[in-house]
Amino acid sequence: MGYGGASGVRHAVFPAAVEAWAEFGGLAFDLAGPGRQLARTPFLIDPLCGLHQPRTLLDLGRALDTQLAPLGEEAYGQALLAVDEEGRVYSLDHTGEWFLGHGIDQAVATLVLGTAPERLRTADGS
Repeated sequence: MGYGGASGVRHAVFPAAVEAWAEFGGLAFDLAGPGRQLARTPFLIDPLCGLHQPRTLLDLGRALDTQLAPLGEEAYGQALLAVDEEGRVYSLDHTGEWFLGHGIDQAVATLVLGTAPERLRTADGS
């Protein structure tokens, strides 16, 4: 089940995504300044932010052996937030893909506190 993009690739829709959208959708965090390990940036929980990224999420989901759905954005569109079937949250930006937490609560805490996320690596370590 999903909703389509212009390329014919469809976004995945699954219970963990629907739950995250229902509980946190529309929340905006206007953050700035130093965090525990990184500068904090504003972020928004709104799946429409990733509406035009179904291929990106499909590709990363395949690499992680899961499905991903859009969750929101960081820094006014500089990074895409996504959630997988297990509720884990990721951030994708021009520098790579990042693991933010095992659930949306942990991911929000990571972003609000400015804690360094874990960079996703390929099986060969690159």
